[in-house]
Amino acid sequence: MSTFPVPTGTRRTFLKTSALAAGTLAAPAISRAAASEKIRVAVIGTGGQGKAHIRSWLSHDNVELAAICDVDANRLAEAAASAGNARPFEDLRTILDDPDIDAVSIATPDHWHTPAALLALDAGKHVYVEKPCSHNVREGRMLVEAAKRTGLVVQHGTQTRSSEGHQHAVQMLREGIIGDVLVARAWDVQFRGPIGKTSPGEPPAGFNYDQWVGPAPMQPFRSNCHHYTWHWWYNFGTGDAGNDGVHELDIARWGLGVDTQPSRVTAVGGKYVHDDDQQFPDTMTAIFEYPGDGQVGNRRQLIYEMRLWSTNYPENVDNGVEFLGTKGRMFLSKRGKFSLYGPRNARLDQKPEGSLAASVAAHQANFLDAIRGNGKPVADAKTAHLSASLAHLGNVATRIGGSFEFDPASESTPDAAAARLLGREYRDGHWAAL
Repeated sequence: MSTFPVPTGTRRTFLKTSALAAGTLAAPAISRAAASEKIRVAVIGTGGQGKAHIRSWLSHDNVELAAICDVDANRLAEAAASAGNARPFEDLRTILDDPDIDAVSIATPDHWHTPAALLALDAGKHVYVEKPCSHNVREGRMLVEAAKRTGLVVQHGTQTRSSEGHQHAVQMLREGIIGDVLVARAWDVQFRGPIGKTSPGEPPAGFNYDQWVGPAPMQPFRSNCHHYTWHWWYNFGTGDAGNDGVHELDIARWGLGVDTQPSRVTAVGGKYVHDDDQQFPDTMTAIFEYPGDGQVGNRRQLIYEMRLWSTNYPENVDNGVEFLGTKGRMFLSKRGKFSLYGPRNARLDQKPEGSLAASVAAHQANFLDAIRGNGKPVADAKTAHLSASLAHLGNVATRIGGSFEFDPASESTPDAAAARLLGREYRDGHWAAL
């Protein structure tokens, strides 16, 4: 196993000593991808979704899975056994320093998504980053700006955007199948068990906890803030709104036809059921208002419901989105369900063409096409940021226990409590701190 020597200083220092040493930032990756039939990809993070990335990359023609990376030696060894000839590394900087790698596929915990993506873009590599693309609103804006600055391709892991069925369903909405779509209602209702209560302890053997924490503030290792359970801790995750709910939030925003940040956010929720260590709520109802120009007919509303203690679902499905228009209602789900109604709940027979299922491989194919100059990514940095922001803003409103005004242009709020949560603190002096 090869590792990169730890440089002193911050992310800027690392970029100057590593990525810039290879030459210009964006140009090498763009020209190399255009000239070569084969795109060389590295996967950073080999947990559950990282393994899905590995399997899917191996299924594509003209793609070489060149490297994989994880700070857990056991996970890395397990992934390496099914990753073909990909070289295993513990430190992502080894991959970023390799000028022959064209793209990285980031499937780390949430707190590493934007730092790793920014480092990769500045090292001249295209980025496929898992959802949510950011840990907070500020990071999402930084990703948008970096994608624009470098000219490299960014694809977000909201893979339903590559579903032909969802694409056609949204086209039906645009064509007025239910009139003017004024309200979207998204839900994430499922049972996620408690994580218990623990005390600080020692990380397991083979797990590089210091590198796993990375630019986040250091805190003692706890066994219920480890693989997957990190989702429920403020330092590392974004709760289930950012974990699973972001898929539904993205579909809801897509179908609603809004392409800005909301102007007002309201939420209530908290820990209603699970008496454990997790910090994020198990229950949340958030409402986002998009006023448009303020005129009647141009305002939009998006509602998000999350209950992590129930197996009783709207429309008999755990994850779904309902669109309410002036002439009807549409329901669709990534689980493959769809229904359409006209005025007074009259059932309509029209259905979208293509599968409603989400596919990592199809989403990766769109990413590869964009790298080769054949179209654009369907979940680019801006799309990613606007949808991930809804998860972040909903979490913020729940934490402060109320609502706040939000300026879509400046991505700021006059509410001091909410403003403090739009970004985050980083570990002092860490090389990946933003």
